[in-house]
Amino acid sequence: MTREKPLLIFDGDCNFCRRWINRWKLFTDDRVEYVPFQDVSGQFPQISLKQFQSAVQLVDVDGQISGGAEAVFRTLGYSNGRGWMLWVYQNIPFVRPVSDWWYKLIANNRPAFSFLTRFVWGKDLSPATFSFSSWLFRRLLGVIYFVAFASLAVQVIGLFGKNGILPVQVFLNTVSERIGVGRFWFLPTLFWFNASDFFLRVVCWAGAILSAALAIGFLETPILGVLWFLYLSLFTVGGEFLGFQWDILLLEAGFLAIFLAPPIANSLAIALPARPSKIIHWLFRWLLFRLMFFSGVIKLMSGDLAWRKLTALTFHYETQPLPTWISWYFHHFPVWFHKLSALSTLAIELLVPFLVLMPKRLRLLGSILIVAFQLLIIATGNYGFFNWLTIALCVLLIDDRMWPWQKKISVSSVTKTWSKWVVVPLAGVILVMSTVEFSGLFRVDVRWPFVMARLYQVVEPLRIVNSYGLFAVMTTRRAEIIVEGSRDGETWYPYEFKCKPGDVKRQPGFIAPHQPRLDWQMWFAALGSFKINPWFVNFCIRLLQGSPEVLKLIAKNPFPDRPPRYIRAMLYEYRFTNPAELKSQKTWWHRELAGSYCPTISVENG
Repeated sequence: MTREKPLLIFDGDCNFCRRWINRWKLFTDDRVEYVPFQDVSGQFPQISLKQFQSAVQLVDVDGQISGGAEAVFRTLGYSNGRGWMLWVYQNIPFVRPVSDWWYKLIANNRPAFSFLTRFVWGKDLSPATFSFSSWLFRRLLGVIYFVAFASLAVQVIGLFGKNGILPVQVFLNTVSERIGVGRFWFLPTLFWFNASDFFLRVVCWAGAILSAALAIGFLETPILGVLWFLYLSLFTVGGEFLGFQWDILLLEAGFLAIFLAPPIANSLAIALPARPSKIIHWLFRWLLFRLMFFSGVIKLMSGDLAWRKLTALTFHYETQPLPTWISWYFHHFPVWFHKLSALSTLAIELLVPFLVLMPKRLRLLGSILIVAFQLLIIATGNYGFFNWLTIALCVLLIDDRMWPWQKKISVSSVTKTWSKWVVVPLAGVILVMSTVEFSGLFRVDVRWPFVMARLYQVVEPLRIVNSYGLFAVMTTRRAEIIVEGSRDGETWYPYEFKCKPGDVKRQPGFIAPHQPRLDWQMWFAALGSFKINPWFVNFCIRLLQGSPEVLKLIAKNPFPDRPPRYIRAMLYEYRFTNPAELKSQKTWWHRELAGSYCPTISVENG
C-alpha cells in the first residue's frame, strides 16, 4: 500500500518521545506525518504491540516499515540538509551497529534520558537560532575593529613610517628584490602601491571610520571585507609589532564575519537581525574551540614544569608583559591559591572548549566560564583587545531564546544566507588547514597529500586559519630594559615609556584594549639579546636622531632641546615590592641592575 507521506508512529504516552518528535517536526516540516501508536496500531497488524512500545516505527510511502535507529535516520532524511545522515548510517562501517545499540540503550532507559535531555537542552527542544547573537557579535566586532585601527593610528608612523623604527618601504624593497612577482600573494598588502606616511595614516583612520559604520550596522558585508583586507595589509608589513595573537585572531574572526553577515545584495538592511548560515556559525564555534583548546595543549606540550607542577601563576602576575595594579595584589596571594588557579586555567582551556560544541545549556555554561576567565585576565593584565574579542566570540554561543528580551527579538525579513556553493568550500578549506595546525600542535609528523599541503601553502598568507596559545613556557623572572641617553658619556638620563615598568613608584595601570606596541615589544626584547632584535638597534638610532615620530611613542624624553650623543640600554631585574615596602616607600617595584643589554651607541658609530 502506498501513502502520500511517510508516517512515523511513536509512543504517545512517553514524554521523552513527544519532546523529540516535536523537534523532528521542525526539521521535516509537513513532509512527514507523526501519530501515536495508540491511535493507529490497529491499522498495522504486522507491527506487534511490543515493537510499538520499544521503538518508533516508520511506514514509508511505498509501505516499507523500519524501526528504531533506522526509522530515525530515514525520518531525518526527509529534512533539508540532513539526508547525509541516512547515507552515513547505511554506508559507513560500524555506524549502523553503534547507532542501533545506542538507540536500544536510550529506549530501555527513557526516564533517565528524559532527565538528561531536560538538563542539556531545557524544556524547549526546538533548534537553536542565533539571529540576534550574530547581529550583536557584528556590532561588537565593529567596536573591536575600531579600537584596533585607532590604537594603531596613533603609533603607526613611529613604528613603520619613513622615520619610524621599521620603515615599511625598506621592508617592501627588500622583499621585492628576493621574491619578485609572487610578493603580491605571499605578502598581501595595499602598501605595495603606496608606502608613504600619509597612506599609512589613511589606512588606519579609514579602518576606524569604517569600523564605526559597521558598529551601527551600515553596509555590513562590504565593510567587513574592506576592514579585513585593511587590517591584513597592516599585519603583513607589521613585523614584530603586529604579530600578536589578537592580531591573527581578529583577522580570522573578521574574515569569517564577512559570511556571517547577510549577502552583499541584502546588506542594506541596517541594524536588523538576520538568520546566519549554520555552517559559518559552526566555523565560529570551531574557531573558539581551537583558540581555547590550543592554549591549554601548548602549555602541556611545551614541557614547562611550572605548568605541570601548577606553580606557573606564582610568578605570572609579576612577570607578564604589562601587569595592572590588581596583579600586584594577586601576586601576594598564597601558593595554594596560585596552584588552584593554575589547575582551573588548564581545566578551562582543555575541557571547557568541548562545551562550545555541545547543546544549548552546556554551551551556555561553557560561554559563562570562558567569559569569567577572560574578565579575570582583563583585571590582571593588559592584552590589547584579545580578551574582549574572545568574549565577543562567546556571544555567538547564546541561543536567541536565552536573551532576557527574547520575546522582543524580531528577525529581519532578509533571511537569505550565503550560498552553500560559497560556504561549503570555505568550510572545507578551513577544516583542511586547521587539521594541519592540529598536527603541528601535537607534533605529529604527517606527510600530507600534495594537494592538501599546497592548499595550506597558498592560503596561509591570508591568515584565515591560525594557531593559538599564550604563555606556553612561563617566564619566571622579570627583566626590564632601561634605555638611557647622555650628551657627555658620563651623566645618563632614562627614557620613560608610557606603560611598561620603569619608574619603581609608578603604579601599574589599565591601558587595554589599547595596545602600546613598542612597550610590548620591549618585554620580548628583554627575554633575549639585542643581536636577535635588530629593531631595537633601529629604535636607539632613531633616538639619537631625535625622530619626532618615534619620540611620540614614549612618555618622557629627557632631551627635549636636542638629541643626546650617546644611547645605551641597561638590564634590570624587577620584582613586585611586598606590602610593607609599598606602604612605607610608596614603591610598586624593586629593581636591581643585572648588567648591560646593549653597548653604547653614539652619533659617530650609529
